[in-house]
Amino acid sequence: MKTTMKTVLLIPFFALLLFTSCQDEVTEITQPDESEALTAESELTGLMFSASTMDGSADNIIDNASCTSIKLPVTVIVNGLEIRIDSREDFEVIEAIFDEFEDDEDNLDIIFPITLILSNHDEVVIENRDALEELIEECRGENEEDDDIECIDFKYPISFSLFNTDFQLIDVITIENDRELYRFIKRIKDKEVIASLNFPITLEYADGTTVEVDNNEQLARTIREAKDACDEDDDNDYGDDDFTKERLDEYLKTCPWVVHEFKRNNQDNTEAYKEYALNFKEEDVVVMRAKNGDILTGTWSTRVTDRGALLKLEFDTLADFTLEWVVYDIEYGKIKLYEEGGNRIIMKKNCDVVIDITKERIENYLQECLWRVARLSVDGADNEKDYIGTPLKFYGDNVVKIRVNGELVEGTYEIGVRNIGFILQITLEGSPDLKLEWLITFIEEGLIKLENVNNQMILMRDCPDGDEDINYVGDVLTNGEWEVASYIDQDVDETENYINYVIGFNENGRLFAEGDGNNFIGSWLAYRNDGLFLGLNFGTQDEPFSELRHRWRIKEITPNRVELKDYNANGEIERILVLEKIE
Repeated sequence: MKTTMKTVLLIPFFALLLFTSCQDEVTEITQPDESEALTAESELTGLMFSASTMDGSADNIIDNASCTSIKLPVTVIVNGLEIRIDSREDFEVIEAIFDEFEDDEDNLDIIFPITLILSNHDEVVIENRDALEELIEECRGENEEDDDIECIDFKYPISFSLFNTDFQLIDVITIENDRELYRFIKRIKDKEVIASLNFPITLEYADGTTVEVDNNEQLARTIREAKDACDEDDDNDYGDDDFTKERLDEYLKTCPWVVHEFKRNNQDNTEAYKEYALNFKEEDVVVMRAKNGDILTGTWSTRVTDRGALLKLEFDTLADFTLEWVVYDIEYGKIKLYEEGGNRIIMKKNCDVVIDITKERIENYLQECLWRVARLSVDGADNEKDYIGTPLKFYGDNVVKIRVNGELVEGTYEIGVRNIGFILQITLEGSPDLKLEWLITFIEEGLIKLENVNNQMILMRDCPDGDEDINYVGDVLTNGEWEVASYIDQDVDETENYINYVIGFNENGRLFAEGDGNNFIGSWLAYRNDGLFLGLNFGTQDEPFSELRHRWRIKEITPNRVELKDYNANGEIERILVLEKIE
């Protein structure tokens, strides 16, 4: 039996959106049998306990202990300089001072009193250095295995159902952070409560990617497999400049690395080298792909010295990269390199980047699925809204089609090779913004970046075939006619502007609205992009339906009701649109 709080869940995909949207909208409660309940002795209970244990390794450069964390702000004196530490980013300031000179003795003094957060999330006030030393003495071993799991985290809020001994639901509680989860799991371990976790839930890996799980078995497996998936940095230094050569070599070879910041001889060359991609291979070979698609091959090697880990790059025709770089800092998915004299590189790991680009690979990639215009800036104007709901389809005979108002408009495209790299040229009637010779600057899984002088375009791949959630959205929308039950724009209720209008969705992507003697025709497209979205484009500048031209996030959908929300760049809700089926 399933009990649902506030709203009944009627489709599978909406459950997947549950914990990536506002938590108070829906909570699914699944009444378990005894085997699904969390027990004091179960592996999952222990894994969740470890994942919620406070990780104190981030500030080891201050307290030299991974089992404690100093509550910020705190004031420290580093080599005679008094510094106020307000955030984790300020730890780099300490590291920079330590690394300024190689032959000096580094000292750090803490200004007491401070508040210390323990591994169980309790807080204690420490009055002096002796009290601090006494408290952290037991967990000062460097690089020793500890209880916390740092490579994966829960995305909050999550909820638990509480049951009596007959497994009858007695309460539902919501957990907002690691501290609350730690204390709740402690109650389970102490056999104070009988509880089950309400799925689905989302977890986030150390590199920022997420995964959704639907049951206890999946959750246990996911945490278990992630336990050793990253370096927890439980040493008494800051960052990972103390990487061993073997660990650094393997880390560099895991995936391609993309340049995000570049400085050479105190000159900022980020614009020139941003999105260059490097692939570190066996036998000391490194392959670099420039923004224009050129492939350069060089060599790489690492060694560990008193300065820390060093990475040497050598290219015959790329002097800016050719240098032995100090590995200044390593975070999960990011590596920072520097050398004296104002030299700095920041690279981020991206396993989806295509390094060895060829004309044939680009053509095959374009022909795999539909492509939607996610961004289009021409002559300084943002024109991507004109292409909402109007996907492109590339074919093998240099034919490209764009779906507009349910009709396919046919044109041509060509992949060319110029001195500057690979180009994509599109010719489509009625789409002058696309009729440019676009330089292909970046390709990764599901995304192509293009530019031309001051113009930019991003195409994102849309593969709806086999996506049950997208198919469900299409089945619901095309099964009947709809009306605007509510439209809120900037907290202003404008629903009355749509009274007496009937809205319809055709399977071919045609969108229409009829009423008050007016007919509006447009395009629609349901797609996935870190959630489910519905692009609406009535193709008109006439109100009121020009107001609905947005990429709407689908917050709820049932056979008779669709709730859509539009967010601004700050993640704030700007508009809410609710459609209800006309009976």
